[in-house]
Amino acid sequence: MRISMPTIRITILLTMLVIASGCGYHFSPGGEYIDPDVRKVFIEPFANRTNQANLENTIRLAITDWFVRGRRFQIVDNEAQADALFKGVVKNLSTVPLSYRTTNLAAEERMTLTLDLTFEDRRTKKVIWKNGDFSGTQDYPVANVNDTETARKNALTKLSRDTAERAYRMMMSWF
Repeated sequence: MRISMPTIRITILLTMLVIASGCGYHFSPGGEYIDPDVRKVFIEPFANRTNQANLENTIRLAITDWFVRGRRFQIVDNEAQADALFKGVVKNLSTVPLSYRTTNLAAEERMTLTLDLTFEDRRTKKVIWKNGDFSGTQDYPVANVNDTETARKNALTKLSRDTAERAYRMMMSWF
């Protein structure tokens, strides 16, 4: 029995289609579980329970940046205009040495940030997404005592951005 070329092509096409469709399980990166009427978001000023000045603003700015990048929501200037509210508390910021030099000074440190984040529908007060112990870490080298503060600030900026991205992606995927 001889199989024709069109039959082979159709078989290959159907096989590729079945493989591409997979099992049906997928993440919801577009926030499909979030009510489509939730379009306007007010990101409240964050509380800061650490001794790091201005940390709440750095993190709030990073979160705002991800809401803008996502294009799913419009950021508004006040709560009255919003369909939903994003709230945050900077709970903790700690730094621990990871390795030491022969002089007993740290050669590398790890910074850990812990947040309490809530995204809620303003009208119904229903919590859309919440994580009370959301954390992120960032390691950074300490070249010498004079450069420690610069390295720490750079690490804190990267940690804020990375943590904001992860929080936004997890919220949009309902994790």
